[in-house]
Amino acid sequence: MDIKPVRRCDGHRRNQSLWILAVTVIALILLAACSNSGANTANAPGGGKGGRKAGGGDAPVTVAVSALKDVPVEVQVIGNVEAYSTISVKALVTGQLIKTSFQEGDYVKKNDLLFSIDSRPLEAALNQTIANASRDQAALGQAQANLARDKASAKYADSQATRYAQLFQEKVVSRDQAEQLRANADAVNQAVAADLAAIESAKANINSSKAAVENARVQLSYTDLRSPIDGRTGNVTVKQGNVVMANSMELCTINQVEPIYVTFAVPEAQLPAIKRYMAEGKLPVRARPQDDSNAGEENGSLTFVDNAVDMTTGTIKLKGTFNNNDHKLWPGEFVRVTLRLSTQRNAVTVPNEAVMTGQNGSYVYVVKADKTVESRPVTTGARVNQDMVIEQGLEAAETVVTEGQLRLAPGSKVVVRDSSGRGAGGGRGAGEGKGTGAPGDAGAAKGTGGRKGRPQK
Repeated sequence: MDIKPVRRCDGHRRNQSLWILAVTVIALILLAACSNSGANTANAPGGGKGGRKAGGGDAPVTVAVSALKDVPVEVQVIGNVEAYSTISVKALVTGQLIKTSFQEGDYVKKNDLLFSIDSRPLEAALNQTIANASRDQAALGQAQANLARDKASAKYADSQATRYAQLFQEKVVSRDQAEQLRANADAVNQAVAADLAAIESAKANINSSKAAVENARVQLSYTDLRSPIDGRTGNVTVKQGNVVMANSMELCTINQVEPIYVTFAVPEAQLPAIKRYMAEGKLPVRARPQDDSNAGEENGSLTFVDNAVDMTTGTIKLKGTFNNNDHKLWPGEFVRVTLRLSTQRNAVTVPNEAVMTGQNGSYVYVVKADKTVESRPVTTGARVNQDMVIEQGLEAAETVVTEGQLRLAPGSKVVVRDSSGRGAGGGRGAGEGKGTGAPGDAGAAKGTGGRKGRPQK
């Protein structure tokens, strides 16, 4: 009775061993199959470390060739258009506004009539000052006549006093008579001196009257308000018929828009370069409206650099002067400003989309002669339109990948496709490709990834 359990245990162990052996054999077969598949994949075109393949072929990419170009060194910022000069038109005399000689928003020339104020009170004041000047002129004439009369009297009195003095010495007349004639002569001489002072006073009155006349004429001229500059008028704040007060009411403003300023600020780090290039000549400035990408650029030149850096923003204020003959630039609007400092000769450039950014900085995929790619770290410079300047890491005439970088890794094999999406050099990079064989050949059918189709039967 003790032998049967032992036989059952031996049979169970035998079955368990067979089952383990079978599982081991199956695992070895699967492992061998996986190894063969990996080897085939590694040996296939575009396989290995290149990652994914397009339809079983090489990775399709679009490429471009790096080129040498003369690249402008520029500073691009947002600026603000500023009128070349702004005039606030105010009345200098008080009166009723009787005429407005322009429409709001008109362009006016220098000395064009803008407003007219009632001039009758000032005309009356002018006439009064002219009359006063005439009166003072007549007073001068009267003083001069008195002077001539008194001079004649003084001459006669002096001669008579002298004669009586001699008669007194001869004891012919009394002392009293001689002294009386001398006193009379002295009085007449004093009258002559008074006449001279009266003449000087009359002359001073005449000068004062002339000044009053000129002032009255100036005040009268203020009744016609004329434009001091060429420019565009703004809103008229006082309408015809209202009374304006002197120096207290702004009637309108005039902005000079030919030429015009564009004001902008650049970081203070750019100041040394700006000063250095300004010493070589005028720096060109371009401006275009910020919200209109299709608008043409206006060309001007840098004419002003502020005398101090703004400590709150770390920037310095610059101004460019533009002719603005077509009035594309408008006071107060924001514009995109490009300040050209210099031109970098023979710079290596590639399309912007060729430059990728990774954890270690910028890099590009360079296509080598064997159609494999190399990840090349680069140092980028300025961006010019659709190109990027490569300062270090790339030479001219090297082929770089511009599309398809996401399916690449260093060492991946690629197939270059043209702009239509078809692969170059046999097989298709993307889309469909046709063989060139005769009917019944492998090329008679369409394939994917450059593979041949089945022959026709």
